Amino acid sequence: MNDTQATTEALAVLAPFHSLIDMGGPVMVVLLSLSVLGLATAFYTLIIGILQAPRSSATIRQAVARWSRGDYSQARDTLARSRNPLAGVLSFAMQHRLEGEEESGLREDIARRAQRLVMPFESPLKVMEVIAALAPLLGLLGTVMGMMSAFDAMATAEGQANPSQLSGGIYEALSTTAAGLIIAIPFAALAAFIEFRLRRLQQHMNDLLVQIFRAPLPGKDEGNSKEFSVNSNHSRETDKRHAMA
Repeated sequence: MNDTQATTEALAVLAPFHSLIDMGGPVMVVLLSLSVLGLATAFYTLIIGILQAPRSSATIRQAVARWSRGDYSQARDTLARSRNPLAGVLSFAMQHRLEGEEESGLREDIARRAQRLVMPFESPLKVMEVIAALAPLLGLLGTVMGMMSAFDAMATAEGQANPSQLSGGIYEALSTTAAGLIIAIPFAALAAFIEFRLRRLQQHMNDLLVQIFRAPLPGKDEGNSKEFSVNSNHSRETDKRHAMA
């Protein structure tokens, strides 16, 4: 009895999905698969954002402010107590500046380390952008295929087709376009939000690193205020697309 009840409940849960598949055909299966992939990607991005995302926290800003005032040891101690991934990059920059390492090579090394902090977010962002771009096209493909089937039925019936059947076929065809848009819109918005956050994070890292290099060291001239370029591969591709446009 319990097994029968569980089977009935499972079928009741899956019934809406069967209805969607019957309505949209193979294209609807692909759209549903894309939605599942997108949700998994969004969940993965949320997890790594909570656990690994570098942040310009109050502790980080306090450490950089101490460094700018000349409290070098206190600044590094503050960073050592922080679990923020950004603290490691800033501490590395402070340590090698104090050791007098050549600035040009140090800047390149720090830029690579800072870029690695945002790399875990680039692949999920690209996946969501692809889903947002493909879903409407797949929906349109399903609509075209459905309309072709509806008109084929009309041609087979030699003009005697029931109007209600044709309208039902057209309704089913348009359902794939609606499903594609429903999937694409939230993922496009989420991808835009993540890209915005990545750009802000890169700008914050650039500002903090410039402050570290600008601060004068004991017995040396004032630091160089040259800007950093901590841009992810995705940001560079976006900038190229904007420039071409």
